[in-house]
Amino acid sequence: MKILLACVLLATPLFAVGGVGGADKPGARAQKAFFKNMKKLCGRKFEGATDFPQDPSHPLAGKRLVMHVETCGEREIRIPFRVGEDRSRTWVLTMTTGGLLFKHDHRHEDGTPDRVTNYGGLASRDGTVREQRFAADTFTAGLIPEAKTNVWTMQIDEAKKRFTYYLERDGAPRYRAYFNLGKPLSSDAKN
Repeated sequence: MKILLACVLLATPLFAVGGVGGADKPGARAQKAFFKNMKKLCGRKFEGATDFPQDPSHPLAGKRLVMHVETCGEREIRIPFRVGEDRSRTWVLTMTTGGLLFKHDHRHEDGTPDRVTNYGGLASRDGTVREQRFAADTFTAGLIPEAKTNVWTMQIDEAKKRFTYYLERDGAPRYRAYFNLGKPLSSDAKN
């Protein structure tokens, strides 16, 4: 009986601070809230534009951008990201036991994976319910050595009704796009 009581007393603080499996690791609540905020956009498409760089030779500059928060499950959100007529990109947010994971899924027209795919990383611990930052993981560093310092940021700005996708490399801006959340595209239009 004493052993059982000791086990109950020892286990109680674990559940009081968040339970088993690191459910309350620093940043976990904000990551889950951000994931839920992204799910609120599910089923809708939003038009965007490249803000940086403004160099017209950049492959994404001047192209019509459309993000479609298409598939939302309990643990995964899939967001196809169209650049002009190119439909090869999908952003994938996944709630894992290690935290919120962001990956880039690149596919050929026939659906087979591109050679450079599945890169990204876990959210940092200092994110908020509206903004998360994802540093490149070891898989990414091995796949794309020059991207080992990449940090991707996703931000939902309710005041400006805007979603931002932002990439830094070596601590300097590399790419940024804004999407207009205030004006979803019609689902029956050819977008």
